[in-house]
Amino acid sequence: MDAIIEQKINSWLNGAYDEETKNKIKELQQSAPEEVADAFYRNLEFGTGGLRGIMGIGTNRMNKYTVGIATQGYANYLKQSFPSEEIRVAIAHDSRNNSRFFAETVANVFGANGIKVFLFEALRPTPELSFTIRQLGCKGGVVCTASHNPKEYNGYKAYWDDGGQLVPPHDKAVIAEVEKIADVADVKWTGGEENITIVGAAMDEAYIKMAKGLSVYPEVIQQQKDLKIVYTPIHGTGITLVPQVLKEYGFENVTIVEEQATPDGNFPTVVYPNPEEKEAMSLGLKKAAEIDADILCATDPDADRVGIGVKNIKGEWVLMNGNQTAVLAFNYMIESRKEKGLQQPNDMVVKTIVTTNMIDVIAGKSGVKCYNVLTGFKWIAELIKEKEANENYVVGGEESYGLMIGSQLRDKDAVSAVAILCEMAAYEKSKGRSLYQKMLDLYVQFGYYQEDLISITKKGRNGQQEIAEMMEGFRAAPPKELAGSKVVQLLDYELQLKTDLTSGNTETITLPKSNVLQFITEDGSKISARPSGTEPKIKFYFSVNTALPSIDKFEETQQKAKDKIKAIIGEMKLG
Repeated sequence: MDAIIEQKINSWLNGAYDEETKNKIKELQQSAPEEVADAFYRNLEFGTGGLRGIMGIGTNRMNKYTVGIATQGYANYLKQSFPSEEIRVAIAHDSRNNSRFFAETVANVFGANGIKVFLFEALRPTPELSFTIRQLGCKGGVVCTASHNPKEYNGYKAYWDDGGQLVPPHDKAVIAEVEKIADVADVKWTGGEENITIVGAAMDEAYIKMAKGLSVYPEVIQQQKDLKIVYTPIHGTGITLVPQVLKEYGFENVTIVEEQATPDGNFPTVVYPNPEEKEAMSLGLKKAAEIDADILCATDPDADRVGIGVKNIKGEWVLMNGNQTAVLAFNYMIESRKEKGLQQPNDMVVKTIVTTNMIDVIAGKSGVKCYNVLTGFKWIAELIKEKEANENYVVGGEESYGLMIGSQLRDKDAVSAVAILCEMAAYEKSKGRSLYQKMLDLYVQFGYYQEDLISITKKGRNGQQEIAEMMEGFRAAPPKELAGSKVVQLLDYELQLKTDLTSGNTETITLPKSNVLQFITEDGSKISARPSGTEPKIKFYFSVNTALPSIDKFEETQQKAKDKIKAIIGEMKLG
């Protein structure tokens, strides 16, 4: 076994760890040496979503000790950053196994470090944590969640005083503080219980009031209050707030998918508790068809991702992908505010670089500034902070089912997104059409955009190396042509360089460094390659576009676009 791994294992066997943990390590050394090696070969690091990993013993796992060490490092950094101020933090957790235990561990460590802690009484959505940080003037916060990952995972998202997740230099600085902790005995585990305050109903009421204030057409909801809504929290935290917010909006006909209504970290009805997965939406689709609903909405375990289902023009239930949902939401917030005279000259919207460019086109045609940032909502939050003195943020989103409407919190918010999406369905119904028909109208108006995503997982100790080699291969030798169209631009966000492959001219990319490559073809196709910051995966995003002359040409146009993406995947040898 690698000497560094041996050293880490021995530090746990000889350190101030509980006997149960030590005995488990010894047992695994005998019965599953590869498993124990994987558990100790590295330390969990903050990525785009913070700390995330499989639960279990070891430095590469989510457990009391890795959570405690991370919190001690974070506490040390907060105290350095705000030396003469009262430091407050807010803490929330989702429905996952051990989430409450981890949240209480975090609260105890912060409290023992003399930090004022506001701990939610029970599970709450991630967006409410972001909102709470801003409401209570906190310097930071933590939510214990692994978002949409399988049940074996848990995680730790760390936030800063604006309510957004940690960005440079804070993320790396916290990691540096964590790495300074040489011994688990350096963690202050107990002794500050008086610093912990339990929060709950009052914060819920403040959040619900904020969410209601996002409504643009409350009078339309009154006309359409019987809109048939089906909602599933997929065993997660959404059940604590989504029904209440929908009720506050004025919707009176909401059906909850009962089989998925109870919070449960084992996610018994799904493989992946992720509204991106059709399988996770199957019970919702069944219920929606059964009652002939107008819209199906779903949220992931920590209620920051939202998925929707609607009926197509044949009356069949279909799921909208993240790009389509984002297009509908961005267009509604721009269009409805314009209709109501609420649009301001300094309005802005924000999306990520891998999200459909259809949003850029819609915003541009309406005279609204559209910014593109790196993947991850922390970058949307950071841009709002940078621009808020001079520009008015309206909506932000990303293709991975994330939306954030209004600027009173700084992370993706599926709770208020569900309410606005239902308002959109009500608005379209009042015009005699569905959200699906609205999507088709937008394609005719702005062009048809087809997106797809492939995730390639490389597990184990060699996985990260294999992913690095794939990226270097594309970086060194980008494809010359894809689906019959010449590749004309290479955007390398790691080198912060945009290269015109025809002329050889280069421009500087002003976004922060990130290991992302994008290939742009002559006909406007966009292919992005991006290793995940939290999982051993590399993701490839594909986007092609063309004109849609009329709705009756939709299926033909869609099939051609899908065939084109399939050809690109084949040519890049990813299939």
